[in-house]
Amino acid sequence: MTEKKAKSGKRKLLIILIALVVLAACGAGGYLVWHKMHGSADTAKAEKPAPPPAPVFLALDTFTVNLINPDNDPDRVLYVGFTLRLPDQETLQRVNDYLPEVRSRLLLLLSNQNAASLGNEQGKQELVKQIKATLAPPLVPGQPPQKVTDVLFTAFILR
Repeated sequence: MTEKKAKSGKRKLLIILIALVVLAACGAGGYLVWHKMHGSADTAKAEKPAPPPAPVFLALDTFTVNLINPDNDPDRVLYVGFTLRLPDQETLQRVNDYLPEVRSRLLLLLSNQNAASLGNEQGKQELVKQIKATLAPPLVPGQPPQKVTDVLFTAFILR
């Protein structure tokens, strides 16, 4: 009988050990699932990039200029309005402070345009590049150069 009691005691101990192992495995699995669900949400929040800064725009009054053309027709006129996209408020303030200088540079550039070249998309894209290049140099000595991110046309009539 003692042998029977010993076997039943070992069996009970074995069942308890198996139950503890299964319970520990379930607990570890549950923790991993919980951590995966909550941990990935935290890392997704941490990895999400910050939203870009609000755009800075400067709308300029429209320009009306006579254009250069091969037949010397004085009726070739460009009426153009555009908005400058600037990188930051500091550049906006500087351009605003020297707006007469900016407008003068732009008027000189626009009045030297050829009517034939502005009639197509390439000519307009080239004009955007020229506007950026014209406004890039410092407005007065000792200031940093201006960076114009983009030039957006708001009116464009070629007559």
